[in-house]
This record gives sequence, C-alpha cells and structure tokens, in this order.
Amino acid sequence: MPSNDCILENPMTTTLPNPAYHPEFYDSVAPKRAIAWVIDTVAIAILCLFIIPFTAFTALFFLPFLFLVVGFVYRVITIAAGSGTWGMRMMALELRDQDGRRLDFGQAFLHTLGYTLSIGIVLIQVVSVVLMLSTERGQSLTDMVLGTVMLNRRA
Repeated sequence: MPSNDCILENPMTTTLPNPAYHPEFYDSVAPKRAIAWVIDTVAIAILCLFIIPFTAFTALFFLPFLFLVVGFVYRVITIAAGSGTWGMRMMALELRDQDGRRLDFGQAFLHTLGYTLSIGIVLIQVVSVVLMLSTERGQSLTDMVLGTVMLNRRA
C-alpha cells in the first residue's frame, strides 16, 4: 500500500505529495495561482470581446453575465481537459484530486462552481485567499471541500 509521505512516479498514483517531505510541489503556488488568475481573466475577456459582435452587440447590455458564463464554461472545459486552465498551465500548475489524479469533468464542474460561488461572496473569497496563504498545501476553501490541491507540475 503506497504511503501518503510521497508521490509515486506512476501516473496512476493514488497519493498526494506530503508538503513536509516534498515542498517543491507547493513552492510559490499561491503567487503563481494569482498570476494564472490574471492570465485567465484576460483570456475570458478576449473570448467575450470575440462573442460580442455575434450578438449584434446586445451582449454589451448583459456583459457581466456574459463574462460569468464564458468564464464558467472556459474553466470547466480547460480544467477537465488538462487539469488546469490555460493560465494554470502557463504557470506550470495543475489541479489534482485527493487521490493524486487529474480532475475529470464532474470534478472540474464542481471546482468551478465552488470558485464561482466564492467570487460572488466576498467573505468566502477572503477566507479562500487566507487559506491559500496559510495552509501547508495552499488550498482554497473550494479545494478543501473537494479534496483537491494545486501542485507545481512535474518536469
């Protein structure tokens, strides 16, 4: 039975790296997450700008809602396809579930739903940021609820 003290080299691993023994998986994850968020926000804005003309510019009347919907779909699809958004991938980060596997569509949907709820309620977002900065695995509130973790991608 594999130990929780290390991550196995097998891609079908069933454990997460222990931050006490493998801190390299968690080094600088919080600031990289912040930069990835900025990259993703810019990507979502560009997608929205691309969509607006196809709505005969009526999307300008509900632009925040369009941004929310496009962002939700973008995050679910990119996380399900590669266990991270484009921003996360550019920052060499990936989301893993409690067994160390990449997130599937259902997990990506739930993670995105948790993220969307947290950005909609300021207090929850503040708690998430504090948790990312203070917990040994750097998990947000959504990560803690789902058992997911953001890791530096292995080379």
